[in-house]
Amino acid sequence: MGPHPAVAAIRLAVRRVLHDILTELNTSAGIPAAAAAAATPVERTPERTPERPPSPLVLVACSGGADSMALASALAFEAPRLGVRAGGVTVDHGLQTGSDLRAEEVVLRLRELGLDPVESTSVSVGRAGGPEAAARDARYAALDAAATRHGAAAVLLGHTRDDQAETVLLGLARGSGIRSLSGMAAVSGAGGRYRRPFLQVDRQTARKACMVQSLPVWDDPHNADPAYTRSRLRHEGLPALEKALGKGVVEALARTAQLSRDDADALDTWARQAEAGVRDATGGLECAGLYALPPAVRRRILRRAAIEAGAPAGALFARHLEEVDRLITGWRGQGAINLPGKVVARRQGGRLVIRQG
Repeated sequence: MGPHPAVAAIRLAVRRVLHDILTELNTSAGIPAAAAAAATPVERTPERTPERPPSPLVLVACSGGADSMALASALAFEAPRLGVRAGGVTVDHGLQTGSDLRAEEVVLRLRELGLDPVESTSVSVGRAGGPEAAARDARYAALDAAATRHGAAAVLLGHTRDDQAETVLLGLARGSGIRSLSGMAAVSGAGGRYRRPFLQVDRQTARKACMVQSLPVWDDPHNADPAYTRSRLRHEGLPALEKALGKGVVEALARTAQLSRDDADALDTWARQAEAGVRDATGGLECAGLYALPPAVRRRILRRAAIEAGAPAGALFARHLEEVDRLITGWRGQGAINLPGKVVARRQGGRLVIRQG
C-alpha cells in the first residue's frame, strides 16, 4: 500500500525539483543528461562518464508551520534516494515572545527527520517598507547567508498555491502591472538558489500530509492577525471572492500568475532587444525610436534606464514611468521629471537623458 495521497503529492513535487537541480548541476559539470540518469549515487561508471561532483546539499527553509514542515518531510524522504544531502534552516525573527525557544523546537524536529546540517539563525527586523516587507528582507538575507555558509545548491521554500493566489491579488490591488500579477517564480534568487516546489500544491494538502505523518506544526498567530494585509486577504478577501464567484478562485489566480509570468518574460526579452536599437552613441535614448515601440516595451526600457541610473527598483512606481513616458509621447516642452534616488529624466534635443542629479 502506497503513501497517503497528500504525502504522495508533496513527495512528487519535491522529487521533480530535486531532479531539476541535479540536471542543472550535471550539465554545468559537463555530464551528459543520459549519463547522469544512468549512473546511480552508488553505482557510478567513471570510466565512461566525467567524474561526478560531490553530493549536493539542498536546504529547506522551515518555520515550523504546516507548509514548511510538509516540505521538510518530503525533502528528508526524497533526497537520500537521489543522492542529495538534505539540511534545514529556521529563521528567528524575534517578533514574538518565546520565538527563540520555538526556533529550537523546529531545529529538533528537523533533526528528527534526519536532516543535516540544521541550524537556527536570528535576525533583526527593520521597518523599511512596512513590517511584512522588512521581515521578508531580513529572512532572505539570513537564508542567503546560510546557503553560502554551507555551500548549498538550493534552498526550498514552502509557498503553496494559496500563497500564490494571495500574491496575485496583492499585486492586482497595487495596480503595478503584469509583473506583479505573475506572483512568485518557481525558481528565483541569484543563480536560481530558491525553489518553490509547492506552487501547484494547495495549503490543505500540505496540512493533511503533516497530520497523517503525525508531524507537529506551529500556527503563526501573525497569519491570523488582521493588522497584516496578507492575513486580511487570506481570512476575509479570498473567502468573499469564493462566496461570490464559487470555488476555483485560488486555482484560477495561480493559473493567472503563470500566464502573466510567461507574458512578462516575453516582453522583458523584447525590451532588452529593442533597447540596443534606441540607444545612441552617448548612451542616451532616442525619443523617435522609443515612440515607435509598443507602450509595454517602451516603459520597460524606461524602467531599466532609471534603475541603471540609480533609482531604487522598489520605489519606482507606475506613476513615475507614466510621467517619463509623457516626455516621449506627450512632449509639450515640459521640464525634467524627478525620480526616486535623486534620478532626473529630461528631454534634450530629441534624446531622453536619465541620470542622477
